Amino acid sequence: MRPLRNPIIQAVLAWLLAQWMRFCFATMRWTHQNEGVAEAVWAQGGGVLCAFWHSRIGLSPACWPLDRAQPAKALISLSPDGQFIAKAVALQGIPAVRGSSANKDKADRAKGGTQALRDGLKQLKIGALAITPDGPRGPARQMAEGLPLMARLSKAPVLFIGMSCKPAIRLKSWDKAVLPLPFGKGAIVWDVADYPDGSELADVAFAWTERLNAVEAEADAITGLERV
Repeated sequence: MRPLRNPIIQAVLAWLLAQWMRFCFATMRWTHQNEGVAEAVWAQGGGVLCAFWHSRIGLSPACWPLDRAQPAKALISLSPDGQFIAKAVALQGIPAVRGSSANKDKADRAKGGTQALRDGLKQLKIGALAITPDGPRGPARQMAEGLPLMARLSKAPVLFIGMSCKPAIRLKSWDKAVLPLPFGKGAIVWDVADYPDGSELADVAFAWTERLNAVEAEADAITGLERV
């Protein structure tokens, strides 16, 4: 049996990961770029979609100040690995909506896409929903149509969030996931958009892929993290 399928091991590892992330975030020197667009969304309140690539999940709690931003939930896959990540993120104040942000044509599969869409739209009536639009299995940095679909249905603005840190641990996963190390440099870069009326989902996904890549590349340039 894989260790992450054992609920006790999963809970212990999730707690350890959450504590490690807190320690790293507290000791890093952070640069915040274009934070004003995020501050405006936080001040406005209401629903907001938060988008960042799957490889930066390990940095994501650092981008959402619980004391002044909307209450947030994270859309996380139903896989055992997703459950592990969900527990670690929940320990930092961001509970999960379980499911997948995959292409709408796959919504009825066992990943729970249909229920996740319903729960996500419900969350967007009151607060923020974090989505990794290339998850849960990629291809990396290629946006599926789930995020544009939610933006179109909810009318909520989308915050594109680029996050980076150096030094960092690079996992040998499909997305080359980044985990922070303490006493390094960190960067968070924001951009914002609304769903353009009358646009096709595929066209929006393509345009938003470029915008999300741009903020992540800018964050990597600030920290000096090599893009892979």
